Amino acid sequence: MVELNRRNLMEASVAAALGASVTGIATGDGPADPDTPLAPHVKGELKRFSSTARGAEVTGPIVFADGSLLYSLQHPSRENSAPYDEAGIGYFSGFRFQFDGSNDDFDELSTPQSNAERETVRGSNGEFTFLARAHEAINGGTEELGVVQTPDGKNITTNEFAGTQYGDAAYNPDCNQFVATNDAGTEGFLFTNWENSPGNVSRLPIRRTDEGEWDADLENAINLANTEPMRELGGTRINCYGDLSPWNTMISSEENYAHPRVSLAATVSDVLEAGTGKGLRGAHEFWNRPNPSEIQSAVEDYYDDSWGVQGFWAMTGVEFLAYYLGADPVDQGSDGTTTRPITDVYPNPYRYGYHIDVREPTADPPQPVKYYVMGRAAWESPDIQSDRKTVYGCSDGDSKGIYKFVADRSIDCYDDPMDLAGTLYAPTVTNEEAARELPTAAVDLEIEWLKLGHATNREVEAWIAEYDGVTQEDYLESHAETDWEDDFETALEEADREVVENGNRDYISDEEIVRWAEQWEEEGPDGVSTELRRVPFLETRAAAKEVGASIEFNKAEGVDSVDGAGPGDPVYFAISELNDDMSNEEGYEDAGDVRIERVDGGVVYRAELEGDFNVSTLEPVIVGPDASDPADVADDALINVDNVSVMDDGRVLCCEDADQFGRSYSNDCLYVYEPAENDVSGRGCGQRWNDADRPGDGRARGRADVQGQGDDGDTGAD
Repeated sequence: MVELNRRNLMEASVAAALGASVTGIATGDGPADPDTPLAPHVKGELKRFSSTARGAEVTGPIVFADGSLLYSLQHPSRENSAPYDEAGIGYFSGFRFQFDGSNDDFDELSTPQSNAERETVRGSNGEFTFLARAHEAINGGTEELGVVQTPDGKNITTNEFAGTQYGDAAYNPDCNQFVATNDAGTEGFLFTNWENSPGNVSRLPIRRTDEGEWDADLENAINLANTEPMRELGGTRINCYGDLSPWNTMISSEENYAHPRVSLAATVSDVLEAGTGKGLRGAHEFWNRPNPSEIQSAVEDYYDDSWGVQGFWAMTGVEFLAYYLGADPVDQGSDGTTTRPITDVYPNPYRYGYHIDVREPTADPPQPVKYYVMGRAAWESPDIQSDRKTVYGCSDGDSKGIYKFVADRSIDCYDDPMDLAGTLYAPTVTNEEAARELPTAAVDLEIEWLKLGHATNREVEAWIAEYDGVTQEDYLESHAETDWEDDFETALEEADREVVENGNRDYISDEEIVRWAEQWEEEGPDGVSTELRRVPFLETRAAAKEVGASIEFNKAEGVDSVDGAGPGDPVYFAISELNDDMSNEEGYEDAGDVRIERVDGGVVYRAELEGDFNVSTLEPVIVGPDASDPADVADDALINVDNVSVMDDGRVLCCEDADQFGRSYSNDCLYVYEPAENDVSGRGCGQRWNDADRPGDGRARGRADVQGQGDDGDTGAD
């Protein structure tokens, strides 16, 4: 085994270290970067297809059967010239990807140079054409596209209700999935996630015209949030990315950033050992607090040495979710916060943070089901494999995880989806010793999967239901001695301090989580007591951390494989930033298992599906730049990768949610990644990778029986 350390890597050329053809900035010309060796880096070819309008992310790309490309324009700057000052969904008229193997269907787009170019959506080929824009009248004029309503039909906006809103209404269209209703794939329903709280999924009938354009029927479009089946589920929040299932339904994922009960690398056992949650508590513990998003400013007032309450900012919109469920609006103070607790209807935190399958997608209305048994997280994206049993999921944010769920039988074969049964897993990185002193591009992550528990969807929903009916009044009644009706502010501070110290007694306790972990260690995941089986499904992140899973990815933004992928084919995992708990940077030396070089620009990993659809090695194929890299490097690099989508020929669409870094422009872009020749095969052919061509050849990749830990330090940048 060749010893590959930082010094000899610095002396080696990039091309020699990777053993792959690369383009653009990753040609290997010149010396290695002394700050972040082998970053940026591409194993293969990366070409920019589009730059989006200033302020906007590229989200939800899909490629239709005819090769047409569509994506969402998410939260563009209001300062852009019309029509790029409003969110919407559009396609590139006049362009189609060609799947003939030549991969020369477009020339790389130049970087945006002028203000006019930066205010528009540009494509290498074709013209971005809106299919639909936020707030357009739909459903016979009774609704606005993307806007959620109360049960009595009032639009939920800050103009109507007290409290904080998670993003402007209808400003955050994200994932798109197309459910065709004819064999040619030229007509059907476009489902779109709206990343707000309350969350939403819209259904828009679209068709391709005889002229080859796409046309939308706004008159018959609906917001699923405003249908009775979705309300019966409790609605959704922060619907981000998703997947088209093998059974041809939209899977919408809830990116519930507010789920961390401990911040960053902390564990629940750390809280019990310290005898206090001061400095350790995360946002979940304050879910039913009046004005929950104000908890960060509150702890800064209460404590001289305050801390970042991970996920606090994502508590915005929780009170709006209560109004969506039918709560009576409470009084509003001059600062926009509520002056009394919500006492009648309030959302149960354990009902949010799941994958939602929009069953019967063509019905009026569709019938959604939440897959509670797949675990609760800040799901950015799932990837359901062609065995219809194995699901990989990415949980977004700081110190989060990737997870695996394996159903007992094909997910779609259950007559009642509530009978779905399966096992939830979390990963542990086993080669952390080899990884500590190497650049990110030179390290494959070897993982093993820890079984957290087995249950049915019905069992998990029953556990969740035990926490229904808890309101903001309970937060004060359970944790404060002062009567809130006599002195609201004093009661609120007393309750906050008590929750910081001893946890929120309205939900699963710290002690329950630690007892579950102890039983898991002693008896195995199937030997825990009946009353504790709920823990890994309702408190997935905290439970995984307690038993040593490597919950330290930052930020796990996307996962996808080609439709029909089988053993030998790749699955791509997008990590938007590789830093903090997953790096060797100062201050994080003891945070987790992985100690590789910090790469703020992020990494795309590739894994090979094994015979049982397991993955055990994550190989870096795209590595972003360092924040210190100048424009001549950063301008052409993939920065902060978000959604990834694998096309039928094996090329990968890579979306950005980028910090500008050293770029000469601030626009996010859409790139097309083509694996190196002979590196991976195309659609479903099952060809194995050539080990001689892998960047890991000769690399130190030993195993160690070490288990790690980590949890979530989100900021608004998530």
